[in-house]
Amino acid sequence: MKAGSGPQGRAARGAGKGSGGTKGHGGVRAKAVEPSPATRSTSAAQLDESRDLALAAIDAALEKKALMPVLIDVSSMASYTDFIGIVSGRSDRQVEAIADAVSQLMKSRGRRVIGHEGSGGGRWTLLDYGEIVIHVFYHPVREFYDLESLWIDAPRVKMAVPPEAILTQPDALYGAL
Repeated sequence: MKAGSGPQGRAARGAGKGSGGTKGHGGVRAKAVEPSPATRSTSAAQLDESRDLALAAIDAALEKKALMPVLIDVSSMASYTDFIGIVSGRSDRQVEAIADAVSQLMKSRGRRVIGHEGSGGGRWTLLDYGEIVIHVFYHPVREFYDLESLWIDAPRVKMAVPPEAILTQPDALYGAL
């Protein structure tokens, strides 16, 4: 890797431009600069658009028989995304099918995936689209990691969940963990 590349290199290159950073023999020191409210917050129209897109992603997952959908609005709590969607599948193959359906929907809407983690094993897949992050879990793995509890104070987006997407006997899925 050449010098100055990677996350540390980008931070160092940006430090001297407009942020009050100083360069010296000992390296780069940057002063923390608070972003202005206009650059840090998302406009109401952008937030509505992101919410609609996140709901469409959840609908795409439900078309593949996803279980227990949750959409969490973290726009006022997190700087890296506005919405976190979490759904479950009954098997590793279903987890992959759900993730593929979400990916296809987002691609059809002109959205490119920024990060794609965990695919291949069928236990968990993360799809990061910037303002929307979708987690697709094999249900027992979802319960183990319990991401919803990390965002317990964040509001949930109300949505109509079909009865077949509500898991009534969670213990029935623990045989294949």
